[in-house]
Amino acid sequence: MTALLTASGLSKHYTIGAGSERTTVRAVTDVSFEVGRGETLALVGESGSGKTTTALCAMGLEQASAGTVSFDGIDVNDSSSKGQRVLRRRMQFVFQDPYSSLNPRMTVAEIIREPLEVHRIGTRAERDERVVALLRQVGLAGDDRSKYPHQFSGGQRQRIGIARALATTPELLVCDEPVSALDVSVQAQVINLLCDLRDEFSLGYLFIAHDLAVVRQLADRIAVMYLGSIVEQAPADELYMAPRHPYTVALMSAVPSLERGQPSRRIVLHGDPPSPSAHIVGCPFHTRCWKADDQCRAKKPQLDETTSGHRVACWYPE
Repeated sequence: MTALLTASGLSKHYTIGAGSERTTVRAVTDVSFEVGRGETLALVGESGSGKTTTALCAMGLEQASAGTVSFDGIDVNDSSSKGQRVLRRRMQFVFQDPYSSLNPRMTVAEIIREPLEVHRIGTRAERDERVVALLRQVGLAGDDRSKYPHQFSGGQRQRIGIARALATTPELLVCDEPVSALDVSVQAQVINLLCDLRDEFSLGYLFIAHDLAVVRQLADRIAVMYLGSIVEQAPADELYMAPRHPYTVALMSAVPSLERGQPSRRIVLHGDPPSPSAHIVGCPFHTRCWKADDQCRAKKPQLDETTSGHRVACWYPE
């Protein structure tokens, strides 16, 4: 599969405070991944693991401290305005909160038409036709274009956000927890919509979530992040069947099982994760891992391939 988005050695550090109080927060450290055309890569992990920062750097919305990101061979951090304009048409963002990501003073038509106007796509009549077509594509009525965001439910607002993201006919969507603010039944509808759009338009997705049950239906591959680094990466089916990093095993144990008679073996992690501003020696997970020994505390494991396509950063994988 041809790589559409490629990140190599991506790091993002923030400096906070001043003088003697000045510290460096390592939000993302040495992250590498690829997203192919028509493929969904899910970034999962608990809050604060660096998923959103990784996505912002991948989009060029945050300047990476180190590493490179390219989209179809084009440097995402290309400083030329022409290069940025081309990339913005081909990459779009679906935000987490459908309540705050839509301008309450704009009608639905104005919200969806805005990317077309910014990129000078089509005439006024063609843009209006495109707005109606996009609304129908995401399961809303063409007559909804004259309404305002507050007149819609959360699921409908997220559909409007997806329609806006599709306006420029992108090849990649970065979805930052697009269903976490929605009810479970509405989550399923939005996930089904994203699956249909991917199949119809061969869209690539970088899909961010903290809920492994949500990504199971959509993801082709999953990368598990912990404290700013990828600790395991594998095809989705293989990761669900045989997780190898202890952190992934603990995450999987928290997913509710619907199978009758299956006792749940919930793994409760003890201890606290290190601070992102601390200098971490050894494996970042060793303070909470039941397998940790002296080697884990002394030396950080590399993300090595154990089987084809399955990579794990652990001295004692499952």
